[in-house]
Amino acid sequence: MEDRKKAAYKFLVLMGIVSLFSDLTYEGARSILGPYLLLLGASASTVGFVSGLGEFIGYALRLVTGYISDKTKRYWPITIIGYAINLIAIPALALAPGLGWVYACGLIVLERFGKAIRSPAKTTLASFAASEVGAGKGFALQEVLDQIGAFIGPLMLFIVLTVKGNDNKLSAYALGFAILAIPAAVTLILLLVARNKYPRPHEFETTPAPVTGDGLRSAYWYYLVGIGFLALGFADFPLMAFHMTKTKLFPDNVVPVLYSVAMGVDALSALFFGRMYDRKGMTAIIISSAISMLFAPLVFLFRAPALAVAGVVFWGIGMGAQESILKSAVTTIVSKERRGTAFGIFNAGFGAFWFVGSWIMGLLYDRSLPLLVIFSVVSQVASLPFFFKTRSLMRHAFEDVKVSG
Repeated sequence: MEDRKKAAYKFLVLMGIVSLFSDLTYEGARSILGPYLLLLGASASTVGFVSGLGEFIGYALRLVTGYISDKTKRYWPITIIGYAINLIAIPALALAPGLGWVYACGLIVLERFGKAIRSPAKTTLASFAASEVGAGKGFALQEVLDQIGAFIGPLMLFIVLTVKGNDNKLSAYALGFAILAIPAAVTLILLLVARNKYPRPHEFETTPAPVTGDGLRSAYWYYLVGIGFLALGFADFPLMAFHMTKTKLFPDNVVPVLYSVAMGVDALSALFFGRMYDRKGMTAIIISSAISMLFAPLVFLFRAPALAVAGVVFWGIGMGAQESILKSAVTTIVSKERRGTAFGIFNAGFGAFWFVGSWIMGLLYDRSLPLLVIFSVVSQVASLPFFFKTRSLMRHAFEDVKVSG
């Protein structure tokens, strides 16, 4: 048992390093997408729509890919194909200055399409090992490594924009995207190493989840609705970056640094709330959601750099919680045989609400910032009753298992 747990930790660390280089690539790109699209001639509503559409496709298609991964059990091939598409699209953004913002928008959507292919399979692979070491702790470990890359990526872009930005801004941005081809290639190499070293990760998990019954209980559906409302009001960073650039709250080259700050907070948040989840369950999600909803008024209502930085920190807390404990809850509720499908449904619902919310906030940005903030906060507050209900159902389910045992 000890050897299996040690191997599970090693697998999670290796996959975490894969995520490190993957997020170095993606989050580096994400930190400058808003200003890049602005330079290419796109409007705020376009940025909001494309960000939301990309997230919607990236999440909604997981409904299909999650089901396919469960049916075929071909978790590794699906993960590798998705990563390849996901990572090739980002360096190709370097060609956008000659091809226009529509081309750039297409690549943004393509990158999310690649993530839609690989995400349920990759998360399911990680869940096998996470179940062995503790779901909250396991996903938090991956998220910390993931966020190291998410921290470094924007800093790389900051250096590029600082060194080259004075000559030609558009060329500097394009160079930044081209440089991201290096970590993208490293990601794919490490992924193949992980596949070779751990071909059967499902063997890490030897006991079924105790809450599941038929695999998808009512707790899962209440949880899904709560996550939907949370996603509806959670703005994507490109819209925040667009706002901070347009209002000149910060110089262009500082925006990627702010994203690095958010990713650093994200990592600490994931570790803290991941451990809290293993001890307190859904309470961790309720607390993190209540804290993170403060980001919108601080970023969008006040033209004060210090408050904007505070808003970015609160946004990072929300992201860290989402990336670790939201997955942990699905792992707790659903048995491993149906987990790919469950992650697919979960992500499809999350993405649908994120798409609608991002689009609405993009439209509201062009009309009224106070309305944008009200929409964001009210949507996130609406998630809390569903999380409380989920917590109650999960507690009853665990009590029933103890009684029957």
